[in-house]
Amino acid sequence: MNTLRTLSVVLAATLTGACTMIPDYQRPAAPVPTTFPNAAPSESRAAVPPADAIAWRDYFADSRLREVIALALDNNRDLRVAALNIEKARAQYRIQRADLFPAIGATASQTVQRLPDELTRSGEAETSRQYSATVGMSAYELDFFGRVRSLNAEALETYLGTEEARRSAQISLVAEVANAWLTRAADRERLALARSTFETRQQSHELTRRLFEAGAVSALDLHQAQTLLESARADAARYRSFVAQDENALALVVGAPLPAELLPDRLPDTASAVAELPAGVPSEVLARRPDILQAERSLRAANANIGAARAAFFPSISLTAAAGTASSTLGGLFDGGSGIWSFMPQIRIPIFEAGRLRASLDVAEVQRDINVAQYEKAIQSAFREVADALAERATLTEQLDARRALVDATAAGFRLSEARYKGGVDSFLGLLDAQRTLYGAELDLIGVRLSAAANGVTLYKALGGGWQ
Repeated sequence: MNTLRTLSVVLAATLTGACTMIPDYQRPAAPVPTTFPNAAPSESRAAVPPADAIAWRDYFADSRLREVIALALDNNRDLRVAALNIEKARAQYRIQRADLFPAIGATASQTVQRLPDELTRSGEAETSRQYSATVGMSAYELDFFGRVRSLNAEALETYLGTEEARRSAQISLVAEVANAWLTRAADRERLALARSTFETRQQSHELTRRLFEAGAVSALDLHQAQTLLESARADAARYRSFVAQDENALALVVGAPLPAELLPDRLPDTASAVAELPAGVPSEVLARRPDILQAERSLRAANANIGAARAAFFPSISLTAAAGTASSTLGGLFDGGSGIWSFMPQIRIPIFEAGRLRASLDVAEVQRDINVAQYEKAIQSAFREVADALAERATLTEQLDARRALVDATAAGFRLSEARYKGGVDSFLGLLDAQRTLYGAELDLIGVRLSAAANGVTLYKALGGGWQ
C-alpha cells in the first residue's frame, strides 16, 4: 500500500508540475509596409466592417449566386477533404495526448511447465501450473523535462492549423465559385452579342447580295460583307464552346449538378451587396487571414518541437508496475495470501550518442527558421494580393466610364456611317469598319464589367472574407 501511495504521489506531481523547454514564442514582425498602396484614406474611418467580419451570404447580392455557393459548400470534394483532415489531425492529437497518462491494462495468464525426471529432485517427471491475474502499467514516462508535453503541444498546433486550412479552403472555394459563375454570365452575354451581331450582319449580307445582283454594289462590297458575317458566326460558335466549358467548370467546383434557373444569362448590375470594402491596416488585416494563421500554427508547432529536442538531452524516467494475484491452481487464484506485485522504475541517461541529439536539436531549430521564412513569405504574398486588387479597383471606375463612352461614341458613329452609306455619301468599307469597331467596343465593355465584378470577389478573398 505504501508503494502504491508513493507511486500515486509521483504520478500526480508529474501530471501537474512538469515543465517544458519550449522556447518563448515571439510572432515575427510583418515584413510589409504599414499601409496598403492605393487604399483610400477614408477607409480607416469607414463604418463598413472588415471583410473577414462580413459573411458571404451578406456580401453577394444575387440570390442565385448565394444558392450556388451554398451547394458548393455542401458538395465540393476539396472542402470535404479539408474537413476530414481536421478529424484526422484531431485523432492524431488525441493519440499524442494519451502519452501524458499511464496506459493501464489487465492481464490474465496460465503457465504450464513440464520438467523431465533428470531435472527434478524427486527423480520423476513433474508438471507445474501457474495462474495469474494482474493490473498494471508498462514503461510510463515521467515527463519531468517536458518532452512528452512538447510533443503534445506540437500535435495541438498541427491540429489547430488544419482548422485554419479548412477555413482558408472555404474562402478559396467561395471566390472560385463566384468567379466561375460571373465568367459564365459574361460569356453568355458575349454569346448573345455575337448571335445578335451575326443576325444583323446576315441581314446586311443579304441586302448587299441583292444590291450586287442588281449591279448597285461591287463584288468587293459583297465579299467584305461575307467576311464580317463569317467572323460573327465563328465568334458565336467560339462563345458557345466557352459557355459549355464554363458550365463544366462550375459543375466541378460545385460538386453537384446545377439547376438551370441558377445559371445567369448576363452579368448582374451589382455582384456585391457591399459598396466598398475597407482595406484597413496590413498588420491587423493579414494576421487574421486563415492561411496566415495556418502558417503561424506551423511555426508554433516547430517551436514546440525544439522543446522536445532539448528535453532529449536530459535523463528519462519510466515506470513499470503491476499488482495482482497468482496461484498454482485456478481455484486458489483469489485466496488470501496469493497477492503479488512488482515495481520497476528505470532511468536512462544519455552519455554518448555520437552527435545524434545535437543534430536532432539542430534540425528542429532549422525547421523553426524555415517556418519563420514561410510565415513571412505568406504575409508578403497576401499583401501583394490585396495591393494588386486595390490597384485594379483604383482604375476600374474610370475604365468603365471610358468603355461606356466608347460604346456610345462608336454606336453613334455606326449610325452616322450607315446613314451616309445609304445616302451614297460613304463607301461600304466605311460602314463595315464602323460595325467592327462597335462590336469590339461592346465586347470590351463586357470584359471590363466582368473585371469589376471579379475584382470585388478577389478583394473580398484577399482581405480574408468568405469563411463565415
